[in-house]
Amino acid sequence: MVQFTFEATVIHWRGPSPFFFAPLPMNHAEEIRRLSKLVSYGWGVIPVDATIGSVSFYTSLFPKDETYLLPLKDAVRKKTGITAGDLIFVEMTPRPPRR
Repeated sequence: MVQFTFEATVIHWRGPSPFFFAPLPMNHAEEIRRLSKLVSYGWGVIPVDATIGSVSFYTSLFPKDETYLLPLKDAVRKKTGITAGDLIFVEMTPRPPRR
């Protein structure tokens, strides 16, 4: 699979289920969209292995506003000290979904 590396500014989604996300740059979103038929398990959600700093985790990208959002779980944010507005460096690899 293809590995992606990018910087993103962390956003805080204040919707009915508050959460923190790293939006993917548009150029990566286009490439992820092309891969989605191979790795999506429905609803356009893309499973990925991601690393921020020394913390690696498994999650799924969510499509939003022509790009994708990388969810930043509380456990990841606590280990890395990440909060809204932080600029982070992400390494990420799409993967077939776990079944």
